[in-house]
Amino acid sequence: MAFTGKATYGAGATLPEIAEDVADLVSIISPSETALLDALGDAATPARSTHHEWLEDELLPNKDTVKTTPTNPTEDTDIEMDHPSYFRVGDQVQIASNSELMLVTAVGDTTITVIRGYGGTTAQGFQAGDVMNILGNAALEGDDADAARFTTRTRKGNWTQIFSKTTSVSGSDLAVRQLAVSDELDAQKAKALRELLRDLEGTVINGIAPESNPQGSDTVRRTMDGIIPQLETNHFVPGTGGFPSGGDLDETKLNTALRLIWENSSGQVDLIVVNGYQKRKISSFTSQMQSYAPADEAFRQYVGIYESDFGVQRVILSRWVPADIVLLLDSSRINVPPLAGRSFHYKPLAASGDFERGQIIGEYTLELRNEAAQGYISGLSTS
Repeated sequence: MAFTGKATYGAGATLPEIAEDVADLVSIISPSETALLDALGDAATPARSTHHEWLEDELLPNKDTVKTTPTNPTEDTDIEMDHPSYFRVGDQVQIASNSELMLVTAVGDTTITVIRGYGGTTAQGFQAGDVMNILGNAALEGDDADAARFTTRTRKGNWTQIFSKTTSVSGSDLAVRQLAVSDELDAQKAKALRELLRDLEGTVINGIAPESNPQGSDTVRRTMDGIIPQLETNHFVPGTGGFPSGGDLDETKLNTALRLIWENSSGQVDLIVVNGYQKRKISSFTSQMQSYAPADEAFRQYVGIYESDFGVQRVILSRWVPADIVLLLDSSRINVPPLAGRSFHYKPLAASGDFERGQIIGEYTLELRNEAAQGYISGLSTS
């Protein structure tokens, strides 16, 4: 090209001498964070089979429910209970809402026999549905040992699920210089891994196993049960079963759920996992108590740690929790282990043409121990 004496920057942006100015970064708008998986951390040990199992146990029950209202609630000594086998002769018992103590003198198939007003306490009435607590047993001095009683450990399990994404890059794409990407194949691997981690978190929260053939086959896909489908004991819905009414999440509902989980189990809820709308509701709990000085330069309305009467809970914001649900979890009882040797990895596939092809693949399951130690609230307002 002959010298013209013209400055190229003034001759227009269409000249071939002008290099493109493209930042060395590919921006992705799709959400991919995995807040719950990050909070749980890596599992200590892998799963060893496509059906991962564990054992659960519990202490002998120390309370039962009155089955029928006594004819004379302040005098009757034979009380029909839901589970008389929970009791032993010599147990001191007490209706949860009363100050009267009673002593069990006989245990039948459907009833227990008690001494009313034990120890000088005043007999008080009760009715069907009341909870009777077993305070403890008083053994006789020098008496023979009574029959052994024990709980039976139960075997629980979940199926593993295979997560995979395929990558494919042509020979030409591998050869040319890419804008903002040094290696197209590596870029596709990284993107696929982010997608799979996102999918894993969504499945851990919401997934469910098929009702038939959960083991899977060459025609049936094997899927895991997520957290929500496994939580049965502590499912709270506003306005039902004595749970506070009203659609909006408030401290009364949250603390009622935490209290009921605490009363019914040895669990220690330490994670509150919510979507965006319920997170704003939790952060607004303190709005009426906030104050700011004239010199303050920042306005904060954020609750990341909730200290309740029933422990300290981290508030986790996860996009994959349904908008009307609040999860109350004990992280010490939750693991997301990979099948041994099957954590996410890249597997090259045979190429049948002018391209490089591979697969990001991993196989994981959810280990949710003692579902009764955890729970969730559903049916909350979302607008």
